[in-house]
Amino acid sequence: MNRMNGKVALITGGAAGIGYKASRLFAEEGATVYAIDISDKALAAIAEEKLPEGCSGKIIGKKLDVSNSAEVEKVVEEIYAEHGKIDTLVNNAGITADAQLIKMTEEAFDRVIKVNLKGVFLMSQAVAKKMVENKSGTIVNTSSIVGVQGNFGQSNYSASKAGVIGMTYTWARELGRKGIRVNAVAPGYTMTEMLATVPEKVIKMLEEKTPMQRLGQPEEVAKLYLFLASDESSYITGQVIGIDGGLKL
Repeated sequence: MNRMNGKVALITGGAAGIGYKASRLFAEEGATVYAIDISDKALAAIAEEKLPEGCSGKIIGKKLDVSNSAEVEKVVEEIYAEHGKIDTLVNNAGITADAQLIKMTEEAFDRVIKVNLKGVFLMSQAVAKKMVENKSGTIVNTSSIVGVQGNFGQSNYSASKAGVIGMTYTWARELGRKGIRVNAVAPGYTMTEMLATVPEKVIKMLEEKTPMQRLGQPEEVAKLYLFLASDESSYITGQVIGIDGGLKL
């Protein structure tokens, strides 16, 4: 407990799915968490969250389109002005718009790249400037097994997640000397809202493809976020850590 005591954390896509689990976990560990999301419904739900009695952390919902540079700058400035620091950024927000190469529209390609890649760039750039001032901070980027080995019908998603890996390596080189660590997490198939409507036979197929014979749980990914954000990983930077049940093997 209290691994994030007194820290200020920004988690994009933080009001639903893996992001929600991370927001709650970080708050339970003592952080002031800004659950950044674009969904009014998800933000309304997280506003009703009750944390365990005696917990020193809290969750604050904040609406933001991570692909809008003006909005990003405004929100980051507001949070920094209030606390005088930002300790952790978890770039968790992401979308899909799947189609095979010959059927994918330019609009679908651009939309996914805009959120999944440009959004990570904009958030990290704005937050890193503040972290540099304080000479400390951690950035955790969400890539995917798909960014490592591709996936049928996901040219845009695969490209965005591969790009996140490239930026992670680059930022770790640039920011390490300034006291900032940058790592990425590459989940495999994880049981989130995205998979909730997938037919049972498809879920079964995904389980069979995974050596551990099951899908990941959002809580498992959130715990890896926490480790990489906390001082427990103080000498880890520039890494892409798979959490995929052995799927990459």
